[in-house]
Amino acid sequence: MPPDTITSDQRQDADNWGTLKRFLPYLWPKDHPELRKRIVGAMTLVLLAKATVLALPYAYKRAVDAMTTPANEAAMVAIAFVIAYAAGRLASVVFDNTRNIVFERVGQEATRHLAEDTFARLHRLSLRFHLSRRTGEVTKTIERGTKSIDSMLYFLLFNIAPTVIELTAVAVIFYLNFGWELVAATGLTVVTYIAVTRWITEWRTKLRKQMNDLDGQALSRAVDSLLNYETVKYFGAEHREQARYGRAARSYAEAAIKSENSLGLLNMVQALIMNLLMGGAMAYTVWGWSQGQLTTGDLVFVNTYLTQLFRPLDMLGWVYRTIRQGIIDMAAMFDLIDTPVEVSDKPGAPALVVKRPTITFDHVHFGYEPERTILHGLTFEVPAGSNVAIVGPSGAGKSTIARLLFRFYDPQKGRILVDGKDITTVTQESLRSHIGIVPQDSVLFNDTIGYNIAYGREGAEEEDIIAAARSAAILPFIERLPDGFETEVGERGLKLSGGEKQRVAIARTLVKDPPILLLDEATSALDSRTEQDILRTLKQVSAHRTTLAIAHRLSTIADADRILVLDHGRLAEIGTHSELLRYNGLYAEMWARQQAEEAAIE
Repeated sequence: MPPDTITSDQRQDADNWGTLKRFLPYLWPKDHPELRKRIVGAMTLVLLAKATVLALPYAYKRAVDAMTTPANEAAMVAIAFVIAYAAGRLASVVFDNTRNIVFERVGQEATRHLAEDTFARLHRLSLRFHLSRRTGEVTKTIERGTKSIDSMLYFLLFNIAPTVIELTAVAVIFYLNFGWELVAATGLTVVTYIAVTRWITEWRTKLRKQMNDLDGQALSRAVDSLLNYETVKYFGAEHREQARYGRAARSYAEAAIKSENSLGLLNMVQALIMNLLMGGAMAYTVWGWSQGQLTTGDLVFVNTYLTQLFRPLDMLGWVYRTIRQGIIDMAAMFDLIDTPVEVSDKPGAPALVVKRPTITFDHVHFGYEPERTILHGLTFEVPAGSNVAIVGPSGAGKSTIARLLFRFYDPQKGRILVDGKDITTVTQESLRSHIGIVPQDSVLFNDTIGYNIAYGREGAEEEDIIAAARSAAILPFIERLPDGFETEVGERGLKLSGGEKQRVAIARTLVKDPPILLLDEATSALDSRTEQDILRTLKQVSAHRTTLAIAHRLSTIADADRILVLDHGRLAEIGTHSELLRYNGLYAEMWARQQAEEAAIE
């Protein structure tokens, strides 16, 4: 075998062991004595079931031997052993199912804890991570990883461990009853069976991994296409989307066919090995009977033990593949969990307390990529209670300022201060609790209007929701709806118009009641009439708050206390609307262009 292959295998084994080590705590959960008791109880039932199964062939053998003796007493003995055999089989089924009942809560709790930990971790990851990953692939990875832990727990505790116990017990029983020859033959066959199964299953695992990748790709394309449903319709691209999804689905189907065909090969090879041993062992027993060394019952004795032994081994390929696949799925999920948190709170960081809601950017340098700087030493201040606007050409860095203020990213150089405190030294949760935002595209949850408004503050009361809706001038619209606040808004709020969505977003921010308000091009996607209505609402909402408005249309911020003009990540101009027009610089040029465009439209 080539050295690089060995290195690859060794690395894979190390990765598998690392994943298993992270999984093992779920076999014995800390701080959950009740779950530990259930695991002990389940394992006790496993041992009882296995002991019963191992005793069954003795009853079967004695019944057959008794039947070879022509006597009424022997008939009664045979009947007794047959009844004992049936009772043992019943007891084994009862033990197994009671074990499943006892253990079910352990598996579900482990799955729940892992799913919650992963979900919480994903929300702690940076915006950069979520912008670079496909949502469909991430959700599929979480789904596979969390589901695999339950099956892993079940197979390790109730298949692998009992099979090892049974192999050991059968070896001892065969040695005591038939000598070392049958033990050696059985051991050699089992080792061969396991080795061949592992080899073929490793091959199948690669096929399965390829199939999973293609499945995730197909799902991702489907989710992406459906989320962009309107865009697909706008461009009449249904056939293109169908063809794009079809290519992914066909690739998945081809991989699935290879995977299923390999399963047939595995089953045939397993059956060949198993039946070679079965035939040889039974022939050996018949030969012993012909020599007067063994009884007729010994034939069924050996047959029953081997049948019982190979029943779990017959599932070995499936179990092994399931465990390997579980390791792969959990490793992929652990990779998500292990993704470095780009923006994190410093140990012991205090909560931000805002008395004077000022905002200061102090020589801030930032770029999404090292080779592409967006902000070049940006410095400005937003006084408490003022209304400051930021304008500039596309790509000047306006929206980047909003992301930095919410601390979705940290600047490479410089500081951002709120009330004089560096936002990197306080908790993110407390920082964001003091800032409200009305974005350009107000994305709503696929729930009711009431839920979306109440989302602004945990524990918001009904009167808070109604008051916020009234202040956002959307209460009359809600009252006209048949279901009122219980009206479903659809995915991303698509059942509402642009203006209605913006008013819900404003109401949501009012429920939050923050001292700092960020308007990120809040009206640029609206028509002129709706825009004026929203602007009047926003003016009322921003009163007595520190407001930072990022705008594309200059007419919407002409009454701002100060206007900051950005150009290529630098502060080019600063002043009021009239001052900037007199300066006759970039702002005046942008104003003239927009006025000309509006005149041309009219």
